[in-house]
Amino acid sequence: MNLATLIDPHPDDAVALISRGKPTTYGELRAQTAALRGGLVGLGLEVGDRVGILAANNWYFVVSYLAVVGAGGVAVPLNPLSPAPEVQQELAAIGARIVIAGPAARSLLGQLDRSTLPALESVVVSQGDGNLEGAVPLDDLLSADPVPIVDRADTDLAVLIFTSGTAGSPKAAMLTHGNLLANLEQCQAHPGRQQHADDVVFGVLPLFHIFGLNVVLGLTFAAGASVLLVERFDPQSALESIAAHGVTVISGAPTMWAAWAMLSGAPADAFATVRLAASGAARLDPAVARTVHERFGLVLTEGYGLTEAAPVVTSGTGLAAPEGSIGVPLPNLHVRLVDADGADSLVGDAGELWVRGPNVFSGYWNDPEATRGALTDDGWLRTGDVAVVDDEGYLFLVDRAKDLIIVSGFNVYPGEVEEVIAAHPAVAQAAVVGVAHPHSGEAVKAYVVVEPGVSVEEDDIIRHCEANLARYKCPAKVMFVDEIPQSATGKVLRSALR
Repeated sequence: MNLATLIDPHPDDAVALISRGKPTTYGELRAQTAALRGGLVGLGLEVGDRVGILAANNWYFVVSYLAVVGAGGVAVPLNPLSPAPEVQQELAAIGARIVIAGPAARSLLGQLDRSTLPALESVVVSQGDGNLEGAVPLDDLLSADPVPIVDRADTDLAVLIFTSGTAGSPKAAMLTHGNLLANLEQCQAHPGRQQHADDVVFGVLPLFHIFGLNVVLGLTFAAGASVLLVERFDPQSALESIAAHGVTVISGAPTMWAAWAMLSGAPADAFATVRLAASGAARLDPAVARTVHERFGLVLTEGYGLTEAAPVVTSGTGLAAPEGSIGVPLPNLHVRLVDADGADSLVGDAGELWVRGPNVFSGYWNDPEATRGALTDDGWLRTGDVAVVDDEGYLFLVDRAKDLIIVSGFNVYPGEVEEVIAAHPAVAQAAVVGVAHPHSGEAVKAYVVVEPGVSVEEDDIIRHCEANLARYKCPAKVMFVDEIPQSATGKVLRSALR
């Protein structure tokens, strides 16, 4: 088995993806990935080697991802818009041997300090980036002799995705070929969730995020459908693209649906071709779902998932799920709600949501302690999210047992942001919480204690964060305070800050 064989069964002339206005058929994609596999093997790629992929939602990402996994390597999708220090840290953490960069990462590559990346042997760049010292043009690798897909076991590692995890600072979740394929099968077996070969899928969710990688890209290829890749979301131009390409399936974050719900002048038939609309990655405001239905006649359903579950756990698609529900568990997946004493919660009582199934990850890369905190000895994934179930079996999220902040569907762990802020020479102490935001769901808010006798402004702190963190992790607001509230044991009282 190998995840990359997803593209093999489909007709040569069927369109697999549309990127920057150019269609690529399944036949072309198979030939391109086979050649790139050969090129990567020629560079020295061996089974199990980690390969960082820095590319936006385009052909560069797709062909690189399929080629790496098909060659038996481990794909590590990274945000091409992240600042260099963050990318540097991630590449070092997973010991990347090769980095493949699309056009969006052109300036980023030159900022990396190769001396701190001893495992990194090769940098592959898109056309036009050949001026980077020692870089290998992607076109050169695409002219290599093709090599066959490497057979892998379902327990073999396929992808590493950086996530804040169920607790702690960002770490790389290990997803196997079996995990990712199992979740695709579970989604396709869910009532009303199936995708078909004649579907056109709207692909704006970032492919470095597990939602975009497996739910959008993976499901498209599993069904033999077409994915319209979109590098940046603009609500008006997105509607034009949906109409022009006859998009039938849209999976998106709540912020995307909220933008469309509020878009003035959008025609009532804007989603006339769409048969399946789903929201995930963060909680969906029921008012947004109602507005989408009232304005466009589109039934918008909600689901729930997390990186460690590859990612989909529940879905309301194809069901008469009550308003605000995240639906029911996917087939071949088990869910428990567990109370504070470790017992199963009663119907209507809140409990932490635990998940077990073939889609559940194998742990965090080189972090056994974090792995033990997330997985029980008998294979249950502790999600850290609190839910209730009604008499009909529908689940509702009610809280998070962890301090995780979710900004536009992306996980932000306070400790990571606090560490960066505390590194500013004017800062004595810092604490971060999530606060409600009308567009992104939540935003990061920082509380800072300044060193005695030092002067610093809010913009100084924010600019410092922007130089070291992805933009979505940076504080939208900084409050200067005399002290940070703490418990008797020295733990920050985030509830008091909120």
